[in-house]
Amino acid sequence: QVQLVESGGGLVQPGGSLRLSCAASRIIFSLYTMGWYRQALGKQRELVATFTSGGGTNYADSVEGRFTISIDTTKNTILLQMNSLKPEDTAVYYCNARSKISKTDYWGQGTQVTVSS
Repeated sequence: QVQLVESGGGLVQPGGSLRLSCAASRIIFSLYTMGWYRQALGKQRELVATFTSGGGTNYADSVEGRFTISIDTTKNTILLQMNSLKPEDTAVYYCNARSKISKTDYWGQGTQVTVSS
């Protein structure tokens, strides 16, 4: 069973930065599409950033140019660097692994990001 554990959330002022980490275990990255999603209070979960099947990246329009997804295969960790944060980025951020074979989704427990002055 794939296990994903997020960390790095917290309270930050508008314009600040945070880096989220997702430690993945029991996973072979080549068999999964990895990504980050978020869910704000009272809203549906939405895509933030993912790796594409071709090895590229895909970002939500609202975070394009501010967020960067990356992967450290030596540490089995997926990172989300978030810069120029805005109050509307406030949400619980979830790491996701989707099996390329079965299309099964695996989720971490989430990490809270709050952007407020």
